[in-house]
Amino acid sequence: MIDLSINFAGIKAPNPFWLASAPPTNSGYQIMKAFEAGWGGAVWKTLGVPVINVSSRYGALNYRDTRMSGFTNIELISDRTLSANLREIEEVKKYFPNHALVVSLMVETRKEWNQIIRDVENAGADGIELNFGCPHGMCERGMGSAVGQEPAVLKTIVEWVMDAARIPVITKLTPNISNIEDPGLAAVQGGTNAISLINTFKSIIGIDLDSFAPYPSVDGKGTNGGYCGPAVKPIALNMVRQLAQHPDIAGTPISGIGGIETWRDVVEYILLGATSVQVCTAVMHYGFGIVREMDSGLRRFMEERGFETIYDFAGKALPNVVEWKDLNLKHKVVASINPGKCIGCQLCYIACEDGAHQAIALSGDPNNRVPEIIDENCVGCNLCSLVCPVEACITMEKRDPGTEQITWAELSEADQIPASFDDPRAGGNDHFVPEPAKALRKR
Repeated sequence: MIDLSINFAGIKAPNPFWLASAPPTNSGYQIMKAFEAGWGGAVWKTLGVPVINVSSRYGALNYRDTRMSGFTNIELISDRTLSANLREIEEVKKYFPNHALVVSLMVETRKEWNQIIRDVENAGADGIELNFGCPHGMCERGMGSAVGQEPAVLKTIVEWVMDAARIPVITKLTPNISNIEDPGLAAVQGGTNAISLINTFKSIIGIDLDSFAPYPSVDGKGTNGGYCGPAVKPIALNMVRQLAQHPDIAGTPISGIGGIETWRDVVEYILLGATSVQVCTAVMHYGFGIVREMDSGLRRFMEERGFETIYDFAGKALPNVVEWKDLNLKHKVVASINPGKCIGCQLCYIACEDGAHQAIALSGDPNNRVPEIIDENCVGCNLCSLVCPVEACITMEKRDPGTEQITWAELSEADQIPASFDDPRAGGNDHFVPEPAKALRKR
């Protein structure tokens, strides 16, 4: 029987689907509406000394027919009074005592941390999330990502909080740093109960070509904002993986954030070590109802593979994530085109001819638009299958017998790697490359 309930660093929830601290968690009304829809937890929009926000606040990156493939915002922490938020936190917990209600906090001094922690604990919060990630507005005041980018400062504040808190503490990290392991390790050394990541990327989403102001424009001016949405998921997944594989961080619960929109996204985060996920942009785009697809899809995935809880497959992909030097150089795949599925667009030919390894040819018959793979030229780069608009029309077929394995690390150990600029052991020496003059048009 499928059981989606979780215990995240002592915070219990009926499922791993949480709302991230953001506009969708600005009020008790929104959070109760989300819990009614099926969300298992929510992180309240960051509380601190109230701010005054600007208008407008959001910008989007649209890619072809896809709206909001990337999203940016310049909205700050809650602009509502602390007393109003605390009253609504208490109200939400009365109606939903078994749902996870975590409150995001951002203040400056140790005295302010001690006071606001007591306030949210008294209001009934199940946990605290420390906002060390906001990359605009608040960081200019020495908070948000300004803390997340300074591991020593982060560690000190985490220690302050852990000394004062009686409920679990989650430290939210900024991705605006060269090595995510540094703040992650600082948070663990400071005693945090859990980590959440990623927060948003410092960005400019685009420029208005009439006013020359960045989007979103505020009276003809603009500023950098926090970038999120589906476009950031690959970076977020890698950062979650980095922390989950770190020997001194592994075992610390991780809440995964960044570009989550479907059940598959949820599964990928869990496979890389997260045991709860947080969603923002997808809700702002499609509403709270998306949780129904996440729930049914996750259950179906688990049923098909015999998993009863998410802990049965949490981190299961981690052993398969290795350094490049440990990949098998003897593994070989070659592209194969299914003529019955090919629509003759020839995108694969163009991509391979101009952007890869010239391993696809046209038939020369004007009545036959199906390209052909030149097996001996194909290096198995996979580009053709990625640009093909027809699912499973181009597949990558395994051609090696699977009996040999050699890695760059092993070649290095045996002193068999290229050691000079013209070393005959260079990997490309065996690949077909057309003569340069072949590129010239006939004149």
